[in-house]
Amino acid sequence: MRRLKQLSRLVKLLLDRFVAAIALIVLSPIVICVAIAIHFRMGSPVIFTQPRPGKDGNIFNFYKFRTMTDEQDTQGNLLPDEQRLTTFGQFLRQTSLDELPQLWNVLKGDMSFIGPRPLLVQYLDRYTKKQARRHEVKPGITGWAQVNGRRALDGDWEEKFRLDVWYVDNWSLWLDLKILFLTVWKVLRQEDISQVGYATGEEFQGSQTE
Repeated sequence: MRRLKQLSRLVKLLLDRFVAAIALIVLSPIVICVAIAIHFRMGSPVIFTQPRPGKDGNIFNFYKFRTMTDEQDTQGNLLPDEQRLTTFGQFLRQTSLDELPQLWNVLKGDMSFIGPRPLLVQYLDRYTKKQARRHEVKPGITGWAQVNGRRALDGDWEEKFRLDVWYVDNWSLWLDLKILFLTVWKVLRQEDISQVGYATGEEFQGSQTE
């Protein structure tokens, strides 16, 4: 059983790299068009880069297409996210086109197509031991928590992490295939794009219980 699991993980790794390479080639015209549109609508840089924790908490550079401007108040502070999120940026999020640069993360081996979403580095010391188990696998472009609520779960961190750990404990290639299908379905229906009242989502402050 253990050997079968190891073989399945090798298949997942190879599929991730192969599909990411093909997707980058096939989708390159769309990637280029989106990048040009962002440049003219929001300026440079067109790619949002941020350090995120990956498998075993190792830090990597996470990529997304930019969806917000750099508008500041009179004191030079960035305006709230909801004021900087443009109409075009909202469209990119609704269609998940902002996620396309993460194909490069998958090709590099930082991420997988399926897995717990990579969150902020500062959350690492806020997890309980059980919640930290979400880092036992590579983070993904989409995951079990996303197809069971997507961004609508951002305010319910306990449930989100419970789903992430459930994925770690119950992983299989068939489960990944199911998540992939459900992700496409939700994107096409534009379900659970963002948490109500927030352009991004509430910050995770830590859990009250272990």
